[in-house]
Amino acid sequence: MPKPSILLIPGSFALPEFYDPVVNAIAAKGYSIRDDATFIAKEVQTLVDDENDVILICHSYGGTPTSQRTKRLSKAERQAQGKKGGIVRLGYMAAVVPAIGVSAQGLLADLPPENQASMKADERGRLYLNPISVSAAFTFSYLPVAEGEAWVRKFAQHSAVSFTNKLTHAGYKDMPVSYLFCEGDLCITPALQRKGIATMEEASGRKVDVTSIKSDHVPPVSHPELVVDWILDVATKAESG
Repeated sequence: MPKPSILLIPGSFALPEFYDPVVNAIAAKGYSIRDDATFIAKEVQTLVDDENDVILICHSYGGTPTSQRTKRLSKAERQAQGKKGGIVRLGYMAAVVPAIGVSAQGLLADLPPENQASMKADERGRLYLNPISVSAAFTFSYLPVAEGEAWVRKFAQHSAVSFTNKLTHAGYKDMPVSYLFCEGDLCITPALQRKGIATMEEASGRKVDVTSIKSDHVPPVSHPELVVDWILDVATKAESG
């Protein structure tokens, strides 16, 4: 039986190189894995039209567009139409998971003031992080200070509007979900992660498969081997149905 394809949806400001060690290790296990899913629905549509089973792995802000862009793409929905292939499982990694009618910005407003990122918008409506030292302390809290700040200096900008878009489709209702819970995350705090898990369980009526690790907000950088193990476990569960 062919292995499912894996799409990795990055967090806001994130660079592909954050995920390179994980992507390379998963690919070495024989999986097709891509981390360039900027337009999630289009990428998934291409894969499922080729009758592939697909796993979406999302990180941080990526949890919001991943939840939104799965409509009519789950394997169950496609089977009901007599079609093969589809999304078989979602994996959320220290992710933002709003309920219907809530935006990422609205959810992040629940963070204590001391955990709110120092995001600023330029004249084009693009977000950037300033000061760097504060963002690094939140995001890469398990790394040496200089290393964390070096990563933040590489950050891309991010659309301000995307943070305000309210969720209108909860894809996590339609298929099994796994969650990588990061105990030391100062950015998407444990309380906010638990809230997202509870939101998914309430909406779906199913338990979320939770794996907990001691990590900061970017485990693909600070603990890539643990992320690889988790993704392989998610894939095994997807393959076993």
